[in-house]
Amino acid sequence: MKAVEIRTFGDPEGLALVDLPTPVPAEGEVLIAVEAVGVAGADVLIRSGALAAYGFKEGFVPGSEVAGRVTVAGKGVDRSWVGRWVWAFTGTGGGYVEQACVPVEQVLPLPEGLSPVDSVTIGSSGAVAHFGLAHAHFAPGEAVLVRGAAGSIGVMAVQLAVREGASAVAVTTSSAERGERLRQLGATHVLDRSGRGGPDSPAGYDVVFDVVAGDDLPSFFDLLNPNGRMVAVGAVGGQPPADFGTTLMARFQKSMSFATFSAATVGTADLRAVRGEQFAAVVRGELTAVVHDVLSLDQSVLAHRKMDAGEVFGRIVLRP
Repeated sequence: MKAVEIRTFGDPEGLALVDLPTPVPAEGEVLIAVEAVGVAGADVLIRSGALAAYGFKEGFVPGSEVAGRVTVAGKGVDRSWVGRWVWAFTGTGGGYVEQACVPVEQVLPLPEGLSPVDSVTIGSSGAVAHFGLAHAHFAPGEAVLVRGAAGSIGVMAVQLAVREGASAVAVTTSSAERGERLRQLGATHVLDRSGRGGPDSPAGYDVVFDVVAGDDLPSFFDLLNPNGRMVAVGAVGGQPPADFGTTLMARFQKSMSFATFSAATVGTADLRAVRGEQFAAVVRGELTAVVHDVLSLDQSVLAHRKMDAGEVFGRIVLRP
């Protein structure tokens, strides 16, 4: 089968289309004929070599979510899975393939009316947005700032904050065109990348939902209200300064807090329940799966170039 692996860390050109043996599902697994692969920010970080210290090696196949049709059920798996259209979480990698073996507990049936492309657009990002907002103890009536709102996680965070009754949903973005698209998804205020905007923007926010991190993270503490909470759900802009905590401590009397969030800390049953609800919400038209582009698997280099250039709004999907 065709697959994409990281031949060399660094630029997108380090990705290569290769031939690998067709996998055989182990006990408790299913084999999926892949129709759609979500391209995530984590894939880009792994490919760049930024996460090599965490055990990622050259030769790794990136991709954490796929959708397609189950063709084989491994030992111990109900045969009724065969022939069903599903979404699946492949873990930290293994998704840029024509066929994927996945533990059945990480597989979710697609509801009628939800395409494989749309499912990999929100399957992981929607769960991160949902549980990230919950980790921030977001409550209806509070003001939220989504930093890095144009990516797939940010797009979902905007929609969910609106859906859950935020009093204001501000976004940081790099262009007026992106800002207008985010307004169409429910954003009430469009700010520049520093978090500043027009005179009608809130003076402060109860929650800062941060996908970016990077050098500018400490400056966003200034935008938190007393008892405000910042939650970092990603680091597409790199690690924050080593001493960023001193900025938080300098505002001690405002009782603000900072936390990180990873979906790895959420139980499988809870993830399945939220993903199932969000899939149904897309079918009902209550949430929008924002697809930037659909490319073939052999265009993975182009997909990563677009990600590196920061031109992606929503999610790129690969099709084998």
